[in-house]
Formats: sequence, C-alpha cells, structure tokens
Amino acid sequence: MEIYALQVNHLSNPLGYALGKGKLSFSWKVKEAKGKAQKYARLRIAADEVMQEILFDSGEDREANSLGYKIDFKTEPRTRYYWTLELASDADEVTVSAPQFFETAKMDEAWIGRWITCAAEQARHPYFVQDIAAKEEVAKARLYVCGLGLYEAYWNDEKIGNEYLTPYQNNYNRWVQYQTYDVTEQVKDGGKLRILLGNGWYGGRFGFSAHEEKGYFGNAKKLIAEVVVTYADGTEEIIGTDETWQIERSRITYASIYDGEQVDQTLEDLAVEPVILCRTFEELAAAGKTDGQMVDDISQPEKDEQIPRGHLTARYSLPVVVHEQMQPQELIHTPKGEEVFDMGQNFAGIFTLRVHEARGTKIHIQTGEVLQDGCFYNENLRTAKSEYIYICGGGEKVIQPHFTFYGYRYVKVTGVSNLKTEDFTGLALYSDVAYTGDITTGHKLVNQLISNVRWGMKGNFVDVPTDCPQRDERMGWTGDTQVFSPTATFYGDTYAFYRKYLHDMYTEQIDLEGMVPDVVPSVGVHTCACVWGDAACIIPWNMYKFYGDEQILADQYESMKAWVEYIRRLDGDDHGWRHVFHYGDWLALDNPSGKADEVMGGTEEGYIANIYYAASAEIVAKAAEVLGKEDDAKEYNELAKREFAEVKKEYFSQTGRCCIKTQTGLLLALKYGLSDNVALTRDMLKKLFTANDNKLQTGFTGMPIMCPTLSDNGMNDLAYTLLLNEEYPGWLHEILLGATTVWERWNSLDEEGHISSTGMNSLNHYSYGSVVEWVYRYVLGFRVDEADPGAKHLNIAPSYNWNLKEAAGNFDSAAGNYKVAWKIVDPTQVSLSVQVPFDASADIVLADAVEDTYADKENPLFADVCDGVCHVGSGTYEITYQVKTALKKSYSTYSTVRELRSNAAIVKDLGEKMGLDRMPTQMMDMSLRDIMEKYAALPEWEQKCWIS
Repeated sequence: MEIYALQVNHLSNPLGYALGKGKLSFSWKVKEAKGKAQKYARLRIAADEVMQEILFDSGEDREANSLGYKIDFKTEPRTRYYWTLELASDADEVTVSAPQFFETAKMDEAWIGRWITCAAEQARHPYFVQDIAAKEEVAKARLYVCGLGLYEAYWNDEKIGNEYLTPYQNNYNRWVQYQTYDVTEQVKDGGKLRILLGNGWYGGRFGFSAHEEKGYFGNAKKLIAEVVVTYADGTEEIIGTDETWQIERSRITYASIYDGEQVDQTLEDLAVEPVILCRTFEELAAAGKTDGQMVDDISQPEKDEQIPRGHLTARYSLPVVVHEQMQPQELIHTPKGEEVFDMGQNFAGIFTLRVHEARGTKIHIQTGEVLQDGCFYNENLRTAKSEYIYICGGGEKVIQPHFTFYGYRYVKVTGVSNLKTEDFTGLALYSDVAYTGDITTGHKLVNQLISNVRWGMKGNFVDVPTDCPQRDERMGWTGDTQVFSPTATFYGDTYAFYRKYLHDMYTEQIDLEGMVPDVVPSVGVHTCACVWGDAACIIPWNMYKFYGDEQILADQYESMKAWVEYIRRLDGDDHGWRHVFHYGDWLALDNPSGKADEVMGGTEEGYIANIYYAASAEIVAKAAEVLGKEDDAKEYNELAKREFAEVKKEYFSQTGRCCIKTQTGLLLALKYGLSDNVALTRDMLKKLFTANDNKLQTGFTGMPIMCPTLSDNGMNDLAYTLLLNEEYPGWLHEILLGATTVWERWNSLDEEGHISSTGMNSLNHYSYGSVVEWVYRYVLGFRVDEADPGAKHLNIAPSYNWNLKEAAGNFDSAAGNYKVAWKIVDPTQVSLSVQVPFDASADIVLADAVEDTYADKENPLFADVCDGVCHVGSGTYEITYQVKTALKKSYSTYSTVRELRSNAAIVKDLGEKMGLDRMPTQMMDMSLRDIMEKYAALPEWEQKCWIS
C-alpha cells in the first residue's frame, strides 16, 4: 500500500505560499493496496524532519477524509513544518508516508526591506545588486522577493530556482505576489545577490490599450527583497533592500510580452548606479506631491517613485517552469530563401540557440504558428512582433530570452551561418500543474485531438488561463476559462491554479461593484457579458464537484454573490440584463449574415443571458446550502426559479416549443430543462442537425454543452458523429489540415491551408477543446457529479462506437485513480475493464448489455446489481459481454441517404453510381428504395443489394 499525492491546501510541499484563511487541509490518495477501504488515518506534524518534535497528533482517526482533513493548527511566520500520514486499510495493512513539508511565508510580519527603483532614463535593464557574507555558521537562509514588472534572481551568475516570469501576472493595483527561495547553500558560501528586472505585464505594453510603449500599471522597475539568515545559534540577520544596494546594467535593451526581447552584447559596461528609495504615500504627501491617497493625477516622476499600490502578498501562483524540451523536426528552406525551423508542435515557451558569430553580427529570430505557401508567416499575431534580436559579442554563446514568451511552431532565423537543428531547443513553459489524466483510442485522429487539446491547455496555462499565447492579447478571458475548466480538471490537478485566478477575479470585482470583467486580470477592460462573467459562479462550483472541498466555495462565496447581485441591479424590473451587449454564442456559424468572418452567432443574446443569470443564481443557492447559509440558499433558489420562469415566459410557446430555433438555443433548453415538451424539443434539435447534414453550427456557448446534452437526451450517436466528422466544421478536419492545437475559429484555415482572417485568428485557442470533457464523461464514462463531490463515489457509464473501436484512459480524481478500458471484440461483443481506487466506490453501467450478462455470479462485478447498475467497491473489474444492438451498422437499399453518406467507403465505392452526392436535402431521410420506387423503377441489381 502506497500513499501518494500528499498535499496541504492542494499544494505539494509548498514553500512560502498564502495558505488561505481557513483551516489547514491535508489530502492524500492511496494505490497498490490489498484492502478496499481506509480503516483510519493518523496525521502528525513536527518541527523536524525526523519527526521527533511533534507539534500535532490526530491519533487514529476513523473519520479522517482523504479529500480534505481539516485541522486547527496555529502556524508561525517563516517556519517549516514536517508532516507524515499513517494509514491503515480494512485488510490490516499499515503504512506511513515519507515526511512532507509546508513552509509559511512572512504572513503578517513587517518588511525590513524597502521598495527600491532606478533611474528610468537608461533603457538597459537593471540588475539590483548586494554583496552578502554570512557572519556565523548558517543554519538556513531564505530569499523573499518581488520585482516589478518581472524578475530573475541570481547568486553571482547562477540563477536561483527554476521559475520564469516571476512574480507572475495579477491585478497589481490590489495585490502583488512575493516568492520564497531556499538560498541556504548560497549564503553559506557568500557572494553577490543580483536581481535582474524586466517589464512584463506590469510595465510593458499589454492589453487592448497597449498601443504605445508604456505599462498599464506602471513604468518604473521596482524591487523589494529580504535575505533572512538564521544562524546555528538561533540568531537571525535580515539583509533587506535599502539605499546600500547598487544598480548594474545588463545588455538587455528591450523586453516585452508581445514583442519579444533585444540584447546587444557589444555594449560596454556602465558605471554602477545608486538605487532610489521608493516613497510611501505619506512621504509623498509630506513632500507636497499628493494628498496621501493613491491618486493618478501626480506627475510621472513621482509615480515612478511610489511604492506599488497593491498589497504585498505571499504567492498564490504555481511555478511557471520549463517542461518539455524539443528539437526541431526539420530545417526548412522556403521558396523565399528563408531558413525556418519546424518544431512539429504548436506550443508556448522560449528557446535556446547556440551561436558562434563575429562580434556585431545581428541575429533575428521570429516565431509563427503556420506556414503560408511554404513560407514563414505571422501576420495573424497582429501587432505582436514576437521576435528576439541579438547582437553578438563574439565567441560561442547559448542565447535564451528572459522576460517574454512565444506561442509558436515555426521559427525563422537570420544572421546565423551554418544553422543546424541540433543547435536549437524549444522550451515549453507553463504552470506546474500535474498532468495525470490520459486517453487513447482506436482512432488515430481522435488521439491527435486529445494531444492537441492537452497542448492547448499547456500553452494557455502560463500562470493565467489565457485565450491564446501568441498574438497581442494573451489575456485571461473568463468565458474561455469557464467552458474549459472541467476538461482541464480531467487532464490534471487544477485546484491551486484556478484558486489563484478566482482570487484575482474577486479583487477586480471589489473595484467594479461586483461586475466580473471580460478578462482577469482586467488590464483596464471594464466590460462584462453573460457566460463570460458567469465564470465567477461556474468555476468554483466545478472545483467543488471535482475536489469535494467546500473551502473553494467559502473563499469565493462573496464573489459569486457579488456577480449575481450585479446582474440583479442591472436587470431591474424590465429585464435590462437581456439588452446590454453580450458575446452570446461567440463565433458560431449560424449568423444570418453568412459572412465567413462573422463573430456573432445566431442565438439571441438576451435568451442566453437570462438563462445564465438563472443558472448562476442557482449555483449560489447550492453553494449557500453547502456552506450552511440557509437564508441565502432560499433567496437565491427563489431567484433562480423566478428567472427560469421568465425565460420560459418570453422564449417558449404555450405548447413548450422553444422559439429560439438554433442548435445552441435548443441545447440550452434541454440542458436546463426549460421546455414542458421535452420530446418536441429533442425532435426540433434532431431536425436542425439533419438539415445541416449532421454538422455543428455552435460557438463558444453552445459547443461545450453540445455533446453532453445530446448524450443526455438519447442522441449519443449524433454526439459521436459530430466528434468523428472529418469535414468542415469539426475538430478532426482541423487535424487533417495540420493542426497540433485547437483553433479559435472552425474556419481558421481554409481548405488550401491559408489563414482565413488576420483580424482575430489564433491557432492555439483551447475553448473548443472542451469537447474532451465529453470524451472523459461519455466515451470513458467518468460521470463526475455534484451529488458526490470529490468522486469518492462515481457513476461509470462508458459508451461504445464502432468507428472508435476502443478507448482507454484514467481519471486521477481527488479520491484516487479511476481507469476504464473498453474494446469492441466483434459487432455484438465488448470487453470492458474498470478500476476503482482505494476507499472509493462506483456504480457501473454496462451499455446495452443483454439480460443474461448479469447472471454470472462468479464475476465480482455482479455481486450487487440493481436495475442493471453494478454497485462495486475498490478493485478491478472485467467483463466481456454481448450487446443487444450490433455496433457495426449494416447498410442496404432500406438505409436512408444520410446513413449511406455517413459511411466513407460507400460514398467512395458507390456514391457516384447511386448519386449520393447529388441528393437534395429533402431526400436525406428517405431510404434509397423509397426514392427509387417513387421516382424510378428499382434496378434489378439493387433489389438484393446489401453492403456491410
């Protein structure tokens, strides 16, 4: 028996994190156990790694919950605590974990270090420098640091830690994060602490207002740091930033998130400069520069000298680190004579390049996502230059950017003689989320889709869940984040990542009277819309469903309420919320204009807005119930019911017919149970898909709910058809055109591989990748549900498809690792294997099983069966069984034209002869025999023609 995934507040061995306002929560999982259930757990916390100085001992607690074992434990600032978990199973196994740790940050401790800055006239990026020498024998040393916009810390010339783009991106006007580093070994040896600063999101051009070279939050580079040395005798020394620090200038002359970086190694060293102490608001007031408040009307020099507005806070952000390192697949010599590396994969990150050029040689590197007519192209990045310029100083050098990142597959290089693939390495940068879930199928293109979506997630998880990682945007769009959050959480452990994003969201709402801006951090975008803003309610609820930890609801409850109350005020007595601007079914294909570059969908935005208003109110009611807020639960439940009733009153006929006749409109009606005539609504939806040749028209609102809603309403075959469609529009169509991530638009490239529009066209945009949630939930069958948050109990109901052939995957839930694998043995027989983790249970449904399948009482799967549902505990279960309906379809002249056209082999072999490609729409659901009998005599050869 092995305990794994041991965490404190959903963090593994956290160093210097903000651990939240609630109790400490410990969680764990178990694998390779002989027993099926946990008998007891014992948590011990100590001051030392050998667990001798015990500070807390829970004893053998039989009620300990592995999803979140909460304890009262007072922590002290800057202190490392060690903990172990002893666990016993019902098979009398006992095991103890290896010691884990958590180390607190400064907490409420005052800072000795002061904010410092430097002269702004010099373009070369500064190093803030201090010599450090230990006075006694060092027991431990920590560096607490925040540098704005971005920083990298070095001990002499060696980088401290492995993180990039610190202190990350957030609402700097409300809070700024500091990081903690263990520098014990460095301080023992003594040396020079050098902290390099860049512009980043804080001080560079960023956001929709970024039309010139200035920062939205500030322009001056600012630093605060403390090296806290604890000596062997227990005494402490704090070396904080102050006027004794100095400035050395680097050879980085320019750095920007959008535009890349420029370095000139021919520049001479400059004289050391003194630092400038930043002044508090009180100091500025005393100097007559301001009234002591955080005002914006003071002059720029005084602004540059202000301490940052945001409260200095221990980190929430997960580390952004290098993960995959990849070599180019090919060095392409284009028709234009360019030298371009093809990395073979679209991703986000940086690179290294080994160069050996003469002094003064200019090396110019540019990145792009796609070639056009075999040549380099990046015009879809709009104003983002996405480049790296390096002026060589002579000799061999490995060059690497510091304060930017790129979204790219192709790399154009000029200025390097004898360019070789082995000299270039792509470095994938993204937040350190543990990717634990995977899927493989018997369909090559679907497997590529699973990979595309995972890479899209990685590329858009650079601290903030962004829309895209490459153009002049890269912003935390709430709508994209909301629709993708379940998919992301099937792929990996996202709790801490989304916790930081949601915390930032609420800081924005505080200044906007509850409004959730379209992007978080907002960077001045103070507009909002339904579906997008509803992320404030939907994401916390998703996290609760997946993790079973009500702390996320407690942390975000005021945010959730504030959003619903914002809508309520705007809605008033005349449904005002329906009539403000909303993105609606963004980028759907059913706008009546029919324009290829249309962005608005055909579903009425007011209808969508009112539904999501009601849905968010309902989520707040559920959260209130979980948190024991009975009055709120009642109030918001009544509000939800009232608003759903208003939707039915305005948008449905008296017979239950939905008046919003679009794919998305009807999907919403079914998902939220709005129609009093469900059969009619289903029939209307089927007819809409039939009229569109069983192809989707949905956008950002409709697509994420499309396949799950179809499956829940008896149209699982249609959901599979949409997934497996290889024609436009569809996921597999993109792959056939070379996609290695998911596109922003269904038509981002045309059939010749040309970019369809440069105005808004990303080839790495994970929103439509949310279809993978359906693959996890319905193909593999992992039905995560609010009835059993945290998946201690899970309904498992896989569905099969002949064209997929087989599927296998895992869901490493908060409760442990569930696995499902199925394979179609023959047209009427399926083999299925299910693994349920330790201390968990499942209800397993065998799709379409013949009745006598359950008669095999020798199989432990059937030890407890009720109404076709197999109730099981922890363990592995296997069965090969027969299905009632053949999984492989047979075709004949009695098949409809649509059915015949859905089979590529039939279309290829008989399409022209039978005229399948020329049949009008009204004949699609007629059988070939009916058509022939009605319009012509049935040919003799067809009377007995059956096609398998």
